Amino acid sequence: MQGVIQPIENIKKKEEKKKKRSSDPIQAEYEDGVEFIANKEYAQAALALHNALVGYEKKNHQDGIANASNQLGIVCMKKDETEKARQHFQRAWDICKRFDDRMSLLALSEQFIIIHRKAKEYKEAINLCLDMLDTHHSHNNPDGTVKVMEIMADIYVEQGDKSKAADSYRSIASIHSNFNHKNFAKRFEEKAAALEG
Repeated sequence: MQGVIQPIENIKKKEEKKKKRSSDPIQAEYEDGVEFIANKEYAQAALALHNALVGYEKKNHQDGIANASNQLGIVCMKKDETEKARQHFQRAWDICKRFDDRMSLLALSEQFIIIHRKAKEYKEAINLCLDMLDTHHSHNNPDGTVKVMEIMADIYVEQGDKSKAADSYRSIASIHSNFNHKNFAKRFEEKAAALEG
């Protein structure tokens, strides 16, 4: 196969796709904030998200308030401002709870677990994990169940309860075994044995 090589000066730089900015200034501010988080520009993210939150509050737009509060919580976590994060996440939680938004509550639970672990509030973290397990069980989601049980095992190790951590690993091994994931099952059995050995 014979071809002609294109001269280098004819090769144009790939054009970056411009994201279409929302025509709603509040939504645009929110989207900017999310983008600033992705770029690790947390001070700018906080400002943009705060402005969006104020705009959503003026409109009494509950979804917007919950989303902006959640994102502000994430910014605070990135800046190690745990108590501020807790307040923002709690505000989002209250709105999601009122509207019975279970998937958002699951995502917020993960954030609260991180906060509880940082504060060494292990009982609260485990209780949230148990609530998450109930949700994953009711949705027949073994993958979600396994992920939460791994978090629980980590929490048990942090609080020095190796026996419960080993039990969690054995439960994970059993789930993998039920799905014929022999290597995964073996790995978690070994983790359990290592904790007890």
